[in-house]
Amino acid sequence: MATRLKPLDASWLYVESRNTPMHVAGLNIFSLPADAPPDFLARLVAQLKDAKDFVPPWNLRLKKSLLRGVLPAWEIDDSLDLDYHVRHSALPHPGGERELGVLVSRLHSHELDLNRPLWECHVIEGLENNRFALYTKMHHALIDGVGGIRMTARAFSASAAAGKVVPPWTIGAEIRKRKAQVEGEVLPSTFERLREQLQQQAELVPQVTRALTKIWRGKKPNDALATPFKAPKSVLNDRVDGQRRFATQQYELARLRAIAEKGGVTLNDVVLAICAGALRRFLKELNVLPRRSLTAGLPVSLRPKGDEQLGTAISFMLADLGTSIADPVKRLQWIHSSTLSAKEHLQSLPKSGLNNYTMLFMAPYIMGMLTGAAGRIKPMFNLAISNVPGPDKTLYLGGAKLEAMYPVSVLQHGQALNITCLSYAGKLNFGFTGARDALPHMQRLAVYTGEALDELEAAVKAAIAA
Repeated sequence: MATRLKPLDASWLYVESRNTPMHVAGLNIFSLPADAPPDFLARLVAQLKDAKDFVPPWNLRLKKSLLRGVLPAWEIDDSLDLDYHVRHSALPHPGGERELGVLVSRLHSHELDLNRPLWECHVIEGLENNRFALYTKMHHALIDGVGGIRMTARAFSASAAAGKVVPPWTIGAEIRKRKAQVEGEVLPSTFERLREQLQQQAELVPQVTRALTKIWRGKKPNDALATPFKAPKSVLNDRVDGQRRFATQQYELARLRAIAEKGGVTLNDVVLAICAGALRRFLKELNVLPRRSLTAGLPVSLRPKGDEQLGTAISFMLADLGTSIADPVKRLQWIHSSTLSAKEHLQSLPKSGLNNYTMLFMAPYIMGMLTGAAGRIKPMFNLAISNVPGPDKTLYLGGAKLEAMYPVSVLQHGQALNITCLSYAGKLNFGFTGARDALPHMQRLAVYTGEALDELEAAVKAAIAA
């Protein structure tokens, strides 16, 4: 049975190209058990490949048809070639963070084969300090960041005891055999079902229209609500090629939460303020800091806890990053005002209308990608920044301790930088994905977030003391 893709999911396929591969990924760092045998990783790879039954989305591929490029649909492929999808690599000596970053950058630059199920899993050995990495990428048409993290983490265990690894692409296979289903938007089978859907959407038109009118009409002076296409042109908004750079940083969640509490803001506001401070310094050193503040597109997960449906379940907000403001505390407060306005705007819509709102809101952005205008015209926003909640307890894979989880995201023409954060076991892990030619010194930007954190922490303490 073929399953039609939802419009937002299909849009990720429409903009797929050699220069803009549309996959998301996760980089997990593990420490080997103290008593790990020499063939630990070879056994791990063998266990990951030891599968006979598969579950969606791992066993879904694009149905071959004359209309695949216009009306794509999924079909089940239960004859997966796991030797193709699961790969074993090794870092060159000395196997440090730099060597790992180079390899991940290269892996993330390569497109997925659209004729196969759209995912790859790479086990990477040779990381210094007795560690290894697991890099898994999947097309954005199949899953969003939150869904991908939840699915991959199902293979991890809360126990440090060594045990057989159950690949995530097999978990739930027996249940799904008894209840065969592929989540997605199946074409209505009866006129009545279609009529009900159209009626429901029609009832939402006035609310969606009012929300879009408000966000598109332009902001008033001193209004913190960021609006589309009001972002300044910057080096972040040129055309991109297919080559990527990747960098990471990790900070204590408790430290960021303490700043948020003292500053009377949210954790996400602190994350944005750290990124804004780093971007301000980075662009200023290159003498390309715009006079007007940068704006960020903030993906917002609409996926409830326990939801494992296919495809993307996200909407978008815009936030003013206050990069034109020198004082870190004033910048933080401005960001807080902007995100608060954006949340209130999004929450004014009923949940059933968010998908329509998202598609219409992002339509000019997607059209810019499809027509080739993106990266040549004024940007809708300057960069994407997201903060994804991850597991809060320490996890293991076959007895190997999971030390860090880093997200690796997508780039498009006009969007040469993506910063995605993922919380895990008391840490906040930053993944910086950048276009190689547009951001040749991106590692500096990653380092500057740590210095921006120090600066903000000291400034908030000083403001309270005063």
